[in-house]
Amino acid sequence: MHRAFALTPLAALLVASAVQATPEAEARLIVRLKADAPVVQARRLAARADAHEVADVAQRRADALGQRLGLTLTAGRALDTRTQVVTARGVNSETLRQRLARDPQVELVAVDRIRRHSRVPNDPIYGNGGGVGPAAGQWYLKPPAGDVRSSINAEGAWDLTTGSSTVVVAVLDTGVRLDHPDLVANLVPGYDMIGAGGGGSVRLAVANDGDLADPDPSDPGDWVSQADVDGGTLGSGCTADSIDDSSWHGTKVAGLIAATADNGVGVAGVGWATKVQPIRVLGKCGGYDSDILVGIKWAVGASVPGLPVNTTPAKVLNLSLGGTGPCTGSTGALYVEAFAEATARNAVAIVAAGNSAGEPVDSPANCTGAIAVAGLRHVGSKVGFSSMGPEVALAAPGGNCVNLNGSCLYPMVTTSNSGTRGPAANTYTYNEAAVGTSFATPLVAGVAALLYARDPSLTAAQVRTALTSTARPFPTSGSGSTVNACPAPVTGTEVLECYCTATTCGAGMLDARAAVASVGAPPPAPPAPATGGGGGGGASHPAWLLGLAFAGLWLNGRRKPGSKRPQVPPPAPR
Repeated sequence: MHRAFALTPLAALLVASAVQATPEAEARLIVRLKADAPVVQARRLAARADAHEVADVAQRRADALGQRLGLTLTAGRALDTRTQVVTARGVNSETLRQRLARDPQVELVAVDRIRRHSRVPNDPIYGNGGGVGPAAGQWYLKPPAGDVRSSINAEGAWDLTTGSSTVVVAVLDTGVRLDHPDLVANLVPGYDMIGAGGGGSVRLAVANDGDLADPDPSDPGDWVSQADVDGGTLGSGCTADSIDDSSWHGTKVAGLIAATADNGVGVAGVGWATKVQPIRVLGKCGGYDSDILVGIKWAVGASVPGLPVNTTPAKVLNLSLGGTGPCTGSTGALYVEAFAEATARNAVAIVAAGNSAGEPVDSPANCTGAIAVAGLRHVGSKVGFSSMGPEVALAAPGGNCVNLNGSCLYPMVTTSNSGTRGPAANTYTYNEAAVGTSFATPLVAGVAALLYARDPSLTAAQVRTALTSTARPFPTSGSGSTVNACPAPVTGTEVLECYCTATTCGAGMLDARAAVASVGAPPPAPPAPATGGGGGGGASHPAWLLGLAFAGLWLNGRRKPGSKRPQVPPPAPR
């Protein structure tokens, strides 16, 4: 399991107002200027300004701020018409934040911190692993049965809808392997947000694709080597704890949401027809708040200066990422604002609660507007790695291996790549210990997409209600005599497996069938007006009778639960 959701400052915090002129120190801030600031009034920035104009205006504003501070400030990306990134050498981020906060033209300033990820069609792995995956197959999508109590019953939901190609889920993550055979049919164009507006050698190293922001959201790999750490190429916040092979995290998340189903290949996603929009915001050692915030806005179709218009805006955002700490201060305000933008456009943001082993919910999952998701074991108790707290909306399977040795028994089986550094052959996670709240979150995102497929007119609030009001109650027994109810989380105190409560894991366990059924199907089209003579005959018009017949079939002739399940062929060699 990846050690995820650790937030690393861009530079070590120093004593207030101290300036260290070390060549490694680089401050990186998000700054919002006041609407009536002279530097804003001097040259306004249009929401649809092109990249050249954005760069010019942003640097002029950075120069004006820098002159008053006696520092050289370099402009980074613009988040909106008054908010941008600025960087400076020879001063750390917190010191510069304090100085900018005292500037009368500045409305808001926040350190630009790094966030990190955590770690029934005829698809052969779905039923029983197809001879190459876990015996439980894609257990988390099936109806609950026996000891497996947290599975979401996607099969029941598929009897009502398998999704719609008009519903897009934006995956804000490491990017996606765009050539994966189980994903390629369900992808729409996305964007690589890393380093838009510039960023220098560290940003280029984090991006790891030879360039900065561009329309290519493919994942080049996010491995971190000892040489990366020793050489400092990824910044001072990247330490030996980050050394690992490439995670292919975004590809795994995308597969859980919308791996192509009923194609005789690999695995099934929650939404068979749902589209995934890859938005790359994480690279080597994580990603900056500014890239994530812009990714949220761009995903839902909001204007972002210097970026092209998103022609396929998302209704659902999946953020399997985060960092420790409360949603407070200027950074928290920026996330709340971004989630409010999504809500205003009737889009929902589904965010992983974090993998802090029972400590408080990570940020931005703990921000107003996010639908935070905790992780469950197969038996329905809180899985040991999951964060918890009152900010959690609901919980879903996050995977658990049960055994300490050998193959993982209940992993989240999904799409992946076999490369340890750069990409190699596309593959699946099989018996790999693919677990984490990162993988509980896309199950909720996938069901949210089914809700929009069932009723495109739903508001964001109605989607949240459908997910939480239909959740199944948490079990209070069945997991051993040493397991107790989850206590209130305390920073610095780990709580492993425990029985969830409403104040620790949310409203209950995700139930895909119940959620989808709760929103109802769109009503049939109204009948055409009768054209024949004889008043009062409208009720016997053929179109009206046909509509009644279809309605009766829908109400009374539903398939039996589980009838729309993956058709599993004989196991094939790996």
